[in-house]
Amino acid sequence: MSISTENERSGMQQASDAVAITLRKMREYAKPGISTKELDEYGGKLLTQLGARSAPLLTYNFPGYTCISVNEEAAHGIPSADKILKEGDLINIDVSAELNGYWADNGGSFVLGEDLHGHGKLVEASKEILKKAISNIKGGVRISEIGKLIETEAKKAGYTVIKNLTGHGVGRSLHEEPHEIANFCDRYNTTRFKKNSVVAIETFISTRSTIADTQADGWTLIGNKGGFVAQHEHTIMVTGGQPVIFTEQNGIWD
Repeated sequence: MSISTENERSGMQQASDAVAITLRKMREYAKPGISTKELDEYGGKLLTQLGARSAPLLTYNFPGYTCISVNEEAAHGIPSADKILKEGDLINIDVSAELNGYWADNGGSFVLGEDLHGHGKLVEASKEILKKAISNIKGGVRISEIGKLIETEAKKAGYTVIKNLTGHGVGRSLHEEPHEIANFCDRYNTTRFKKNSVVAIETFISTRSTIADTQADGWTLIGNKGGFVAQHEHTIMVTGGQPVIFTEQNGIWD
């Protein structure tokens, strides 16, 4: 989507606020002993209260309002009554939704309670890499250059990137052009970021794996070489300078 009017910008901001507030409150609500299904249902209620509709449910008939991935799960984890959260778990919540015809997407990984298993370093690396990547995006910059930056920063921190999960355009639907904003330098991708376009930028920083494989349930993704993955995501508008971060209210950088 390209924003050309104040109404469009306002519509994107409202949709982005809905997903950002929901993500922040879900993170605050998460505690040891509750199931991922309970956490997801809380998120679903929040979206409804804010006038928004779950994008995965609307677009893909996903079995949940949000994606909640725990520990070894890299992405697209299905909320379940059998999956009980524990102290020290690495949790990722991805919230996307539609509001008044506008779509926004955001996500974040965090450690629940005390960092018993040392996942904190991975989470912080993912956050900082996303911040650096977004600060380097403006109209005319090659998408592959941002991918190169993400992969380079990950390697510096001792990590790999997941190559088959990418950021994407967003706005009038959940996934729009550009369809692949990769976490590595895809030299075949000559596309450049366009001023006033809306994109979801996300990191997939991994301790070991480079590909996320779909599991038997048809949704859950797990790294091909095991280990753990941290993801952070903002919906932004590209400008001629620093981007507008629509989902800032999620507080992932606080």
